[in-house]
Amino acid sequence: MGSVRRLDPEHLGDHLDRLFRAAWAMCGRREDAEDLVQDTYARVLARPRLLRRDDDLGYLLQVLRNTHITRLRASARRPVSAPWPEDLEPADVRTSWDPQAALDVSALFAAISELPGDFRDTLVAVDVAGLSYGEAGRALGVPEATITTRLHRARRRVADMLSAQDVAPAAAPSSAPGRKDPGR
Repeated sequence: MGSVRRLDPEHLGDHLDRLFRAAWAMCGRREDAEDLVQDTYARVLARPRLLRRDDDLGYLLQVLRNTHITRLRASARRPVSAPWPEDLEPADVRTSWDPQAALDVSALFAAISELPGDFRDTLVAVDVAGLSYGEAGRALGVPEATITTRLHRARRRVADMLSAQDVAPAAAPSSAPGRKDPGR
């Protein structure tokens, strides 16, 4: 293994966009994703860690995932408040200037957030955060072959959900450029 080093707080901002996309895919809502990323950075900065490898993003995704799980458990223990009206639309979706593309991205992230945890975490790590299969396996603590299987099944489920909603197929997740994808 490589040398042990401290996580450099100066470089945490380098991963903000990828971490936010991962959080949005996990939560399904922009506002929840912003809160999740903020909580993740607060946890990381409160307890600096020694890392054995040069994989800041993998570590941050692991903390993001654990923070998300903790928040889900905490919200399950809280009393349920009045639901939002069904016809309430998001006030600001800044993903694109094209309204249709913004709706497609919102539908995509909503579909990803509906996946079972293992599939969602795998899809987010590879397709949203851009980790290689090996990096995702290390971050999630599973073999690379498991990543391949989960990713295939997760992509299929998301594609099925989007086609059931008549969302353009272009919005479906695919491998990041240059990533290993044995299914192609």
